[in-house]
Amino acid sequence: MANSNEIAALKASYRGALSTAATLQSMQAKVESLDPAGEIGGDTLEDLARVSVAHAIASAALRGLLETMIARSQ
Repeated sequence: MANSNEIAALKASYRGALSTAATLQSMQAKVESLDPAGEIGGDTLEDLARVSVAHAIASAALRGLLETMIARSQ
């Protein structure tokens, strides 16, 4: 039988990963418009670092939860 708390956690974790992915997506134009011969501003680097780490954490949390669920189902 499915654990309703686990399903709720899966949904929340999935939404978190999607949210951070959407934030990365919103920065695509800024990244694509960077001049390869130019300097990247500190604010841009900080924004990218902040969003990248948030996405990494959200993705790792989702993966960890899924691995736990897979292990329990076997």
